[in-house]
Amino acid sequence: MSTSLSRAALVVLLALAPVGVAPAFAVDTITSADAPDLTSVRTKIKAKDWPAALAELTTISNSAQHADVYNLLGFVNRNMGEHKTAMTFYKKALDFDPNHKGAHEYLGELYVKTGDLAKAREHEVVLVKLCPQGCEELADLRKAIATGPPAGATATN
Repeated sequence: MSTSLSRAALVVLLALAPVGVAPAFAVDTITSADAPDLTSVRTKIKAKDWPAALAELTTISNSAQHADVYNLLGFVNRNMGEHKTAMTFYKKALDFDPNHKGAHEYLGELYVKTGDLAKAREHEVVLVKLCPQGCEELADLRKAIATGPPAGATATN
């Protein structure tokens, strides 16, 4: 009995132990345990070293097709002014994970930036469903929508 109890206790402890817990970053939401290690990329993004982050993400994407990778590729491209490329990567992230909160936020923010508030609000609606109690991604997108597009922005697809 003590052996089965010990095994049961061990199983419970292992199930509850945090495995591979990464620090939270506002730059994206880790959506699954199978995500590649993006710590170095996040450091480059935090430093706004867009070319280095892009190079590393491109290398990672050659071996790991994952929503988090594509979301960050979109984020980096958006910050480099490559809006069409960013949109492609955000949509690819959502193809892999339709409930990826970070991709919905960032794609919504891209739509705000390009003057398409109607499309931005579509992603706000999705985030409301994904975060009924609220979440950082929803709050950030709502703030971007409230601020509105930059002067001279025109809606693009």
